Amino acid sequence: MSFEQTISTRAEALQELAAFPLVETLFGRRSRRFALGDEIPDGPLAYRSKHEPLPLTELEQMLVLSAMGGTTGWHYSITRHARYAPHVSNYAGAAAGRTFLRGRVPHLRTVLHRRLRALLLPDPRRGRARRPGGRRAHARADGRAPPRARAPALPGRLYLPAEEPYLEGHNTWCVNVPGSLLVIPVADIAQHLIAVLCFFAQNGYAIYDDVNDRKIPGLEKFSGLVDVEEPFPLTFSEQYALTEATAELGTACYAGVLMLQAMGLGGWMFDGIDRFSMLGASGNPDVPGLGFRYDEDERWSTPNPTGREGVFEAYCPPHHPDMAAAVEAFAQRKFGPGGPFHRNTPGAWTDTPRVRGSALVHDDEFKACVALQAQYVFDTFGKFPATVPTVFILNYVQAHHLDLDFYDRFFKPGAYLRTHATHMQKWHGCGEGA
Repeated sequence: MSFEQTISTRAEALQELAAFPLVETLFGRRSRRFALGDEIPDGPLAYRSKHEPLPLTELEQMLVLSAMGGTTGWHYSITRHARYAPHVSNYAGAAAGRTFLRGRVPHLRTVLHRRLRALLLPDPRRGRARRPGGRRAHARADGRAPPRARAPALPGRLYLPAEEPYLEGHNTWCVNVPGSLLVIPVADIAQHLIAVLCFFAQNGYAIYDDVNDRKIPGLEKFSGLVDVEEPFPLTFSEQYALTEATAELGTACYAGVLMLQAMGLGGWMFDGIDRFSMLGASGNPDVPGLGFRYDEDERWSTPNPTGREGVFEAYCPPHHPDMAAAVEAFAQRKFGPGGPFHRNTPGAWTDTPRVRGSALVHDDEFKACVALQAQYVFDTFGKFPATVPTVFILNYVQAHHLDLDFYDRFFKPGAYLRTHATHMQKWHGCGEGA
């Protein structure tokens, strides 16, 4: 196609995408795993695709990523709590709303790979997408894809052997296949637990070490701020952080899968990749995964990844000197320039500076109380959090171009949506089918 035809085709496809019914998307959602170029070698569904793999265009990639982690404007925050009225509630960790359900802290990053040549990270403070180096990522008004960003030290497609234990056995034929887009949401549970401890302290609560059945030494000096006689169990608090983050990861993936239906792409959300292998802790130097730093300790049953320098760094050592520094960084994220409770951060209200500026700021005593508890956890268990992973992956989303011939041969009519039937024509200007 000519340049002008390409632009026209993409513009029409985007218009139809915007008008696609939500109800049809919800009830038409299926896990459609068979991509162009795939093969099932045996069994009643044995089939080899007659087509070559077709990678997603950068526009298609960007739409899936935007559905999973895009910003949607300024969120309205949590309005009031009688305990610290007339100050507004100060729980939020960023100012922008997102496409996925959020708990206390919008810490999720989306790591994209199509031959792993790009990393797209939502900015953790301002909630807007940025590329490494600070360039903002956005779809151009003329439908052309934005310039490609380069990710250092991640050349080639992410390598995961198509075998157990790296992939679950039922995924070895269909995951991370040529032409596919694999989206990997990653959660910083350390940051989330700091947010939980701040939420507790804001409401008069603290924690104790129920693993070793002891109170946290020194906490008594904060008895005017928190209830030191009836603290919450550490394990409960960490499960709280992990499950809230899991809800974020799951809803981000679900949003992405709904977008696949509307666009007419194949794919599904799943958890059948070993998370340690993905993050870089497989134990096999030939399978570096995403290259996250990880540590091992005889007190832990599994390795503990904490981040990748300059890309994704958890709010704990070694990425911060100590937990006091991590707590300070978290407070700066909330109350510093660009944070949700800084007067100069734009927002949705008619008098945004007054609303944002009325939040109760974490003072030195407050931060010291949170840091004391966090440092105790790190010193006692050698990691933060103590009983759940510092960095966590649960679900993935794979997107690919569907091989309609496979579904026409083995399924009754209705196995795919009209968007799948017309995708190649609408999005690529090809004849119907592959």
